[in-house]
Amino acid sequence: MSDKRPIGVFDSGMGGLTVLSELQKKLPHENFIYVGDTARVPYGSRSERTVQRYSLEISEYLKKYDIKILVIACNTATAYAESLLKKSLEIPVIGVVDPGVDALLSRTGNHCVGVIGTRSTIKSQVYEKRIKKKNENITVFSKACPLFVPIVEEGWMEHEATKVIIADYLKPMAGEGIDSLVLGCTHYPLLKHAIQKSFPFIKLIDSSIETASSVSKILLEKNLERKSKTVGKIQILVTDLTDQMLGLEKLFLGFGGIKIKEVKIPEE
Repeated sequence: MSDKRPIGVFDSGMGGLTVLSELQKKLPHENFIYVGDTARVPYGSRSERTVQRYSLEISEYLKKYDIKILVIACNTATAYAESLLKKSLEIPVIGVVDPGVDALLSRTGNHCVGVIGTRSTIKSQVYEKRIKKKNENITVFSKACPLFVPIVEEGWMEHEATKVIIADYLKPMAGEGIDSLVLGCTHYPLLKHAIQKSFPFIKLIDSSIETASSVSKILLEKNLERKSKTVGKIQILVTDLTDQMLGLEKLFLGFGGIKIKEVKIPEE
């Protein structure tokens, strides 16, 4: 039986579109509805309680679209609200952290790994805690890379300045001997090529790709697949639409032509 209900995806902003992009590649026949909470971005500067409230408000809003699974395409929301949303919703909920952690653990050869993310994600230690919970023998080095987000949004992926910043952030970890690195922010996959070029000996773990694979498995296991030969529909909703956002959907998704709609999320 085919389940035509959409897959819900949300992030604090537009970066989560990298997760949506990988989901669409992996599951082209599924319908998706994405919410970017651009009126309240970034979540990283908010308290845990506030991020939980925002996440609950968005999940309640997405209920009206009768979503069949919720993907938290935000590292901060995953860290602070994933367990709460799993308890409050009757549908499967998956964040971006565990898929990345599982891939990291399966690919590291020397048990010495790195994690990069925003200041809030690194401060939360969500990756370190979940890595250590699954294998306490792993050595983890973490680094906040706050300049990566504006670099991506400026489209400076191949800029000379970007190479210098990448080297400055990652050389210390490379010097510690890490063999694998989790890209712990949804913007960072767009810097994969530049990072790999500078550090070809480090395996890069893209949580967007790993999350898409995990969602695919859940749909199959729970018989939630949309069994259709037609390509699914994508809706992109934001809580504040500005001129600066126009074109970002093409940057993050890899294709344009999708109209972004502004919506209001009811607050508690």
